[in-house]
Amino acid sequence: MADRLKGKVVVITGAGGGIGRGHALAFASEGAKVVVNDVGAAVTGQGASSTPAQKVVDEIKALGGEAVPNFDSVSVKEGAENILYSVSRADNDMYRNGIVLCADICNTRLTFDIKKKSRIKYINLLEVFGIDPEKADHRMHEIKQLSSIAHDYRITSWIVPHSAYSISLTLFGLLRKETESNRITSVHFMESECEKSFLKYHNGPIMESYNESGLAAGELETVEDHASAVLEEITSSGSLILVHNTFADRNTIKKVSKRKNLFWCLCPNANLYIEDHVPPLDLLIEENCRIVTGTDSLASNDRLSILEELKTLHSFYPWIPLQDLIVWATLNGAMALGEEAEYGSIQPGKKPGLLLLQDIDLHKLRLLPESRVTRLL
Repeated sequence: MADRLKGKVVVITGAGGGIGRGHALAFASEGAKVVVNDVGAAVTGQGASSTPAQKVVDEIKALGGEAVPNFDSVSVKEGAENILYSVSRADNDMYRNGIVLCADICNTRLTFDIKKKSRIKYINLLEVFGIDPEKADHRMHEIKQLSSIAHDYRITSWIVPHSAYSISLTLFGLLRKETESNRITSVHFMESECEKSFLKYHNGPIMESYNESGLAAGELETVEDHASAVLEEITSSGSLILVHNTFADRNTIKKVSKRKNLFWCLCPNANLYIEDHVPPLDLLIEENCRIVTGTDSLASNDRLSILEELKTLHSFYPWIPLQDLIVWATLNGAMALGEEAEYGSIQPGKKPGLLLLQDIDLHKLRLLPESRVTRLL
């Protein structure tokens, strides 16, 4: 791997597969930041899907590269302009849907201008990737530069690891030193079924992806399991938010629960889109896990709506009391972000916003498909 294109940004159309994918991986291997553009249409030109572009982006990021997806058609002038428009529209939609506080996992400065002007209070969780130990110093340098830019914008930001399977032990060590005073840390956790096999045996779909890309050089060094990542590699400072937890098992839950200030963030709509699977909510409740709700990006979700996530959870687990769902979406979220003194509950001196939940089943106190929320204050 080389850095001949370091500092360059490359936009590759049709990069969701075939030659375009190969070009995207090649440019990334030379240090370029890649915009992976693909509308996801069939060979006939019909239809659209975010999956091809997102898969290539995930592949590049897992190997330590920088990439963002774009699903617009470049056959129209407005295609490139749609990216920032989509971010701005999502920000406005989130506010209308009742969100006043948001931790956003990101790895570029693209959204900083919008966040600074937003009516929502944002916290940046600046995500770093890097499976190649030889690139660890470079990845830390890049994410620290982004952190410096976020500081100039006066947006609260914390550097965080992407996942157990996309961080080398060398990079984990550098991260641990850099984040020893973090107030908040997040990590994608047990999102796919193949993660366990990869960490233990270095095989399966994740390993195949690394091999096919040609971006992973030499012998891989990773944690042996998810619990080791939490208890031995990730900073013990502040709160830790485990994101997704789609395939969390009781043994792992019990092990990592030794970690103080631990929160389990569920994004069920994205989990259904990507894995056709929802998190084991009954198991998490049995183990007294502190649960919060979130959404994934628009690449795997059609709306950034906490209410829609709660509806999905209630449809799969109808026995959960509505009041518990509301606490997960409000007070627990504020606690996970260390903002409970100002947000999360209605008390004198706080400014959480006031929302009206409408069209629910008042007899059974359940959310319905037509349930909606209206901002009052």
